[in-house]
Amino acid sequence: MKLNQKDLRRWQKFKSHRLGVASLIIFSILFVICLFADFVANDKPLLVQYNDSYFFPVLESYSETEFGGEFETEADYRDPYVKELIEANGWLIWPPIPYSFKTIIYNLPSPAPSPPSPDNWLGTDDQGRDVLARVIYGFRISVLFGFSLTIVSAVIGVMAGAIQGYYGGWVDLLFQRFIEIWSSMPTLFMLIILASIIQPTFWILLGFTLLFAWVSYVGAVRAEFLRGRNFEYVLAARAMGMSDRRLMFKHILPNAMVATMTFMPFTLSGSVVTLTSLDFLGFGLPPGSPSLGELLAQGKANLQAPWLGITAFVVLALLMGLLIFIGEAVRDAFDPRSEY
Repeated sequence: MKLNQKDLRRWQKFKSHRLGVASLIIFSILFVICLFADFVANDKPLLVQYNDSYFFPVLESYSETEFGGEFETEADYRDPYVKELIEANGWLIWPPIPYSFKTIIYNLPSPAPSPPSPDNWLGTDDQGRDVLARVIYGFRISVLFGFSLTIVSAVIGVMAGAIQGYYGGWVDLLFQRFIEIWSSMPTLFMLIILASIIQPTFWILLGFTLLFAWVSYVGAVRAEFLRGRNFEYVLAARAMGMSDRRLMFKHILPNAMVATMTFMPFTLSGSVVTLTSLDFLGFGLPPGSPSLGELLAQGKANLQAPWLGITAFVVLALLMGLLIFIGEAVRDAFDPRSEY
């Protein structure tokens, strides 16, 4: 797809922001690695060769009897007995980190939480689970939560702001009063009340947070539509009989998307902070879920194990820093003053 002159200037402006470009590259690499966390950190082998047959335990479950065992239940590949059965007639290929986020390690050199070691690069938490594996899975959940919330809230916020700004009058007045009341509600406290009533899941948290997140986009989009609806080419198109829907989404929306694009990276970072805060307070994802906030809480509860708090702090600081630098580069690229 060929870029027009305006988009080309924006792309050149973005590339000139070296810190933003470097942050985007680093974030993309980390996100791709964590997106395929099941192939990076897992307590199941990537590939098993047994009696000239190939098995993929990371993708499919196999019973112990398929490897010469006695039980019909799923094979525990960390069990020395199962390992011996497989290695007697084949071999296994393990992921780089042979632990999942929920794997409990029983043969630790010291009581949990144990310090970093060659087997557990970032140590283990107070339940004997590998910290690095939980960080990888927790990073994936946090970023996917942020992406989902940012995209859906942007769509709803843009539509609401477009309707307000384009029609104006009583539509705009009533909508503004509603938004003033709605945005004044304490989101975090509402989420805590919800968590005390029902057991929150990823989708429940996403849906409830979405009820309040879309409001942040309305103001900028509304202002662009209030300004754009009085442009001469818009008035001329309306006089020629063009429908409101076509005017809104083809002629005015592209200008309003400039402000929306600059908000999105910061909304993404805010979404990650919201989920982390809820998990830290114990009102987030179900117990046992991999979470950066839960790791922070473990660091607070286990001051004798500083690697827990340090790991959570470094990961969150790195993630927030990358997203902020990307957001600054996007903001500079879409700054109207840079186009002249």
